[in-house]
Formats: sequence, structure tokens, C-alpha cells
Amino acid sequence: MATATYDADLKLFVNGAWRAGEGRQAVLNPATGQAQAEVPLASAADLDEALAAADRGFKLWRATDVDARAAILHKAADLLRARADQIGTLMTLEQGKPLGEAKGEVIGAAQLFDYYAEEAKRAYGRVLVRPTGQRSIVIKQPVGPVASFTPWNFPVYLMAKKLAAALAAGCSVIAKPPEETPGCTSAVMRALADAGLPAEVAQLVFGVPDTVSRHLLASPVIRKVSFTGSVPVGRHLMRLAADGLKRVTMELGGHAPVLIFDDCDLERTLDMLVPQKFRNAGQVCVSPTRFYVQQGIYERFVEGFAARTANYPVGSGLDPSNKMGPLANPRRPDAIAALVDDAVAKGAKLAAGGERFGDGFFYKPTLLADVPLEARIMNEEPFGPVGVARPFATEEEAIEQANRLPFGLAAFAFTENGRRANRLGDLIESGMVGLNTFAISGADTPFGGIKDSGFGSEGGPEGLDSYMVVKAIHQA
Repeated sequence: MATATYDADLKLFVNGAWRAGEGRQAVLNPATGQAQAEVPLASAADLDEALAAADRGFKLWRATDVDARAAILHKAADLLRARADQIGTLMTLEQGKPLGEAKGEVIGAAQLFDYYAEEAKRAYGRVLVRPTGQRSIVIKQPVGPVASFTPWNFPVYLMAKKLAAALAAGCSVIAKPPEETPGCTSAVMRALADAGLPAEVAQLVFGVPDTVSRHLLASPVIRKVSFTGSVPVGRHLMRLAADGLKRVTMELGGHAPVLIFDDCDLERTLDMLVPQKFRNAGQVCVSPTRFYVQQGIYERFVEGFAARTANYPVGSGLDPSNKMGPLANPRRPDAIAALVDDAVAKGAKLAAGGERFGDGFFYKPTLLADVPLEARIMNEEPFGPVGVARPFATEEEAIEQANRLPFGLAAFAFTENGRRANRLGDLIESGMVGLNTFAISGADTPFGGIKDSGFGSEGGPEGLDSYMVVKAIHQA
């Protein structure tokens, strides 16, 4: 197996200084299951100092000229690109995804910093029509210090998505990335510091998630909370934020339906779909998961998907021949196995995969066919390398199934009928819909869900707006 040395100086970043913290938590290599480092955990005193710094930093940063802010964000983007190999290797060692995916994620993060460096210059207001001698204007201003909480599945990109927009808007930030991936996320903060970001403007803390979130959200310093993660944790953070009437952006779980109609190019669709399903070992909030396939092509779909899945190369993310790495932590294989076992017990057919292997946190790419609606996996987000398939007869039935669950993050459909595509785009209840494509995320496009998948958007001008407040100024 290909190897690489884990080389990361893991520390907190508070008030412009890298510090050791107090507690420690092991950082595991998911390909081997072995500990490779320890991440420091913030104490209450560390968090209090981070809050005080963020308070000072906001006053400084909001008054900084937008061109100066943009120059620092552009410089951070350049540094991320220059360090992509190093950061990508850390990500693979910490999170498990193939090295090519990891490096691509770093490049995507750099694009976010570049985009928001320029978008900050377009935070326009309005001049209202008033009688001669009177003025009424509407302006946008930064909301204030932000608490940012990000997950381990896309540790660098999701952290950058929050930091880039918040900093572009003029906010200070306390970032709490996942403890599973401290090296690659610390590298994002190092790039900002090296780019010249003032010391008080951005803080980096690790710690017990509930302890950190309760401490930060109890402070009147924090005016905005941005979270990407599970629905239960999102609800918990919203309750904490409610006491201080803090603004929130929630990008929560999904269970993306894929509607496949009999007029699509099935072989091309399968060639697109299988790599997307197993990208990042299925640990993607918008991962295509519930495959509803029109009856006439259902058997061909199952056979074609299973054949591609059976030969899918899985192993260490450091080996360039592998297209899928391990799951990110020891909890995930157990969770996936429980969902698969439940589905099979309820009558689903195991068409491919369905077992663990290797020394690390590996689970084979899996397809379940004829899955009954009462199976847990048809109702709970698997967040792993498992697809579930069911046939449908009519367009109305397919839409009903797509909208059946309380999730509404992403959905996909494949059809060559243009009128049908328009109807699906209108009727599917989801924050994002991909029609004959899986390309639904970019720096310039809003990313977010509805229903239990949260609210608010990241990406695009909508992402910048989420860190700003509107003020009307009237003069007679």
C-alpha cells in the first residue's frame, strides 16, 4: 500500500498565536484504524479569549477597505493552491478520500476565496425615490462575529465556504472544524494568517463539540451561527441560538432521490451515476441514494449498476488506482452494516457489495434492489457507499416518492423529455435539482436545502448576504 508521513503541527489559533490547548484527542488514519497524532482541545479560557479577540477583530475588520480585504482573500487562495499537495495528503490521511479528490477539494476551496474576494465588492444597496432634498438609502453591513461549525466529509471546502463569505462580508469568525481532520483544516487558517489576515479576525478551536457550541453560543459576542452537519445537531444548535436571537444558516442532512426515466441514455446515466454514488465513499450530503427507475428499464439498471459496483476499485486513498477510500471513522461501517442488514431482513435484494473488509474502516460499494419503503435505509440518510433501488410506473408516482421524506437538500432526474424536465424542476421539493447532471455545487451558485435539510444558502451572492444585515437610512 502506498504510504505518506503525517506531518502536521496541531494547535489552536487564538488571537494570532498558535497554542497547545489543554485536552487531547486521537487522530485516526481511517485506512488503518491506527492513531497518528493528537489534536488539542480548547479550554474554557481558550474559548473566552477567542471570543474577546473576535469582538475586537470585528471592529477592526468591518472598517477595513473592501479592496484590502479582497487582497488578503486572493493571497490565501494563492497559498492554498501552492500547498494543495501537502494539504491534500493530510486530508487523505485524516479523512480517507482518494488523494486526487482531496487535492481537488483544496483547489475548490481556493476558488471560494477568489470568488468572495470579488463578490464583496458587489454588496450593493439601493437609493430610494424621494422628494427633492430628501434621501433614503438601503445599505448592507456585516452581521458581526460568527461561530462556524463544519463536518469531516469535506473538511477544507466546507470550512472555506463559511470563512470566505464571512470574511468577505466584514465579519470576524471563530471556526470549529472537526476533530477528525485537524491538520488539513488548520492549513486553511495558516493560509489566511500567512496572507496577512489581522490576528484578531479569525480564530481556530477544537474541542468537545457540545461544550464548544454551548460556550460560544451563550456569549453575546456571537451574532451569527453557520452549521453544516446532521439534522439532530442542527436542531440543537438552533435551540442554543434562540436564546440570543442569533441568526443561523443550517445546511443539514439529505437523502437525495434520483428519478430515472425510460427515455434516458441508460448506459451514459450509469457511467455518470456510479462514480457519483461512491465519491467520498458516499459520505456526501447530496450523494445520489434513492434510485427510482421506470419499470421498463429497471432490471437493466440494476444489472448495469451491480456490474459496475462489483469491480469498483477500493482501498487506501494514497493509491492512485483506487477510486474509493475507507469511511471516515469507526462508527460509519457499523452504521452502514446495520442499515443493510435491516433492509435485507425486510426483503431487499443484495445486488452488490454488502460487507466490510480490510484493517481500516472499509465497506464495499453496495447496491440494494427492490427495497421496501419500511426499510430504515429508505427513510434514514445512510451517508455511506450504499444505493437503494425501486421501480416506478408513472411520473406522478416518481415525484410522490421523491417528495415522501422530510429531507429536501438535493434531487436528480434523468430524462430526454424537455417538458418533463421542466415539470420535475418545478415539482420536486428540494433546494437543488440536477437534471441530467450532478453538477449542482459551485462558488457562484447557492447551496442549501428546505424542510428538515435546513435553510439559508452558502455559495453565490446569497452566501455573502447571509453574513450581512440590511439597514435603511433616511434623511430629510
